[in-house]
Amino acid sequence: MTMSHAVPDNDRPPPVRAVFSAVTWKEIAYLVSNLPLAIVGFVYAVVMVSIAGGLSVTAVGIPLLACGLYLSRQLGRLDRARARGLLGVRVDEPTPIPGPKRSGGFFPWLWTSIKDPVGWRTVLYQLIRLPWGVLTFTVALTGLFVLWPVLPYLVRLMANVDRAMVRGLLSPSDDLERRIAELESDRGVVVDTAAADLRRIERDLHDGAQARLVALAMGLGLAKEKLLEDPEGAAAMVDEAHGEVKLALQELRDLARGIHPAVLTDRGLDAALSSVAARCVVPVKVVVDLPGDPAGGAVGGAAGDAARGRPAEAIEGIAYFVVSELLQNVSKHAGPGARGATVEVWRAGARLMIRVSDDGRGGASPSGGSGLAGLAERLGAVDGVLVVDSPAGAGTVVTAELPWRDRDRG
Repeated sequence: MTMSHAVPDNDRPPPVRAVFSAVTWKEIAYLVSNLPLAIVGFVYAVVMVSIAGGLSVTAVGIPLLACGLYLSRQLGRLDRARARGLLGVRVDEPTPIPGPKRSGGFFPWLWTSIKDPVGWRTVLYQLIRLPWGVLTFTVALTGLFVLWPVLPYLVRLMANVDRAMVRGLLSPSDDLERRIAELESDRGVVVDTAAADLRRIERDLHDGAQARLVALAMGLGLAKEKLLEDPEGAAAMVDEAHGEVKLALQELRDLARGIHPAVLTDRGLDAALSSVAARCVVPVKVVVDLPGDPAGGAVGGAAGDAARGRPAEAIEGIAYFVVSELLQNVSKHAGPGARGATVEVWRAGARLMIRVSDDGRGGASPSGGSGLAGLAERLGAVDGVLVVDSPAGAGTVVTAELPWRDRDRG
């Protein structure tokens, strides 16, 4: 996998001027300090590799090499901090190596540490930097006295070489490592979201259907006691209990719909989203253009063929809840001037696209810990993207992308 080292616009230094600027003086300080730090790094790298290599035939050589590579990582951290402060180079910190407990034991951790590409590239950086540090120190220091007119240009040239070395040798090893860090963060979001959903379901059951069923059981117990003494009173209590049963069933249906609606499983996104749209306070137009979405219900073999064209159940469920959440936001925040909303769902290559728009008052923002921020985190946990376009007074357009995965054909 190739390494990408594109330079962000805000990392680019300003144009060189004949008059020394603050950036130029920082670059000079970096180049002059190269030599003493390069000597320390070179001596460490040579001594560490020599001792660990010489002792590799013994039991202590390999652990010593692992510890040496770990300390090399710390030198790389210092070099990145110096480059960030003086050269304006922003390089992500590499993913730390898990400890022995997380790695599955001492020997797996030892093997991972020995083949650590970040540590070895830091050693290489320390070795090749000594001759370069001698050159930059000499040119920068003598140039302050004899090359004053052209020194800013020479300094910028040498500083750019240092920038390239830092990005090339001290950055995370490759895109895969950065992807691992992203997945570790996303895993935390998924765990937190699942825990929050479980707490919500438990709270809804405890405060809603469970409390109603407890009251129903008590009412039926009283009706049973009055059955012989006061049949009419008992009949009235049974009628009241019958009403409570209906309400409890409705609450359970609502709760089940919040977990995973049956209409989504049976008839697909088109029918499920139409059901959600019917509960919105403004008229909603639903347009679902998916191959195989069994809107209207397919029968027999047609249903099987349709299911094979639908996205995976997890992706379909996330798409349903995204639209449900966005339509709830329309009901709450679009304002009295909103005349309608539109829900569009379609497939674009390997992505499932969702767009929810309304003509309300706008001004929605995913910042500040809003519901949109939580929705963006949920989508990010599955490689999804959420884009909000909501100028004040001009309505809101929210576009969501999800990865398309075909449903298991069994």
